[in-house]
Amino acid sequence: MNRGNIIISMLLIATFVVAGCDIGTSGIHLVDAKIATAVDENLMPIKVTDVFPKGTSKVSCWIKWRDTKINTELVASWHYITDDIHVLDYPFIIPKKEGTGGIVLAMPDGKNLPSGEYKVDLFLGKRLLKRLIFRIE
Repeated sequence: MNRGNIIISMLLIATFVVAGCDIGTSGIHLVDAKIATAVDENLMPIKVTDVFPKGTSKVSCWIKWRDTKINTELVASWHYITDDIHVLDYPFIIPKKEGTGGIVLAMPDGKNLPSGEYKVDLFLGKRLLKRLIFRIE
């Protein structure tokens, strides 16, 4: 099975965890975004990197925002650049004015992400807020 078929057939687990306070305002301010191995219980990134070893089964996209209207929808669009395959668009709702969270791209147990280049684009509507590129060796 080639890499393209593996990507297309892989099971993705996309989760979004959030924390924050206050009430919403109009718009959004994406303060920071990073690729990491995971997000901890305090919603902070663990081992920020853009290069992951062969055998990696999950990658986390950590974000921090402020001045956001409650119920603002962002979309994380994952793409496997190496074979030009769109993997997943994952919409999620920002429930607080200010906070942090993470979106996880994961393979099912016993499977690994194929080697190559990936990107995750963070969109507000059609507006690209941030693009993060990473590689699995």
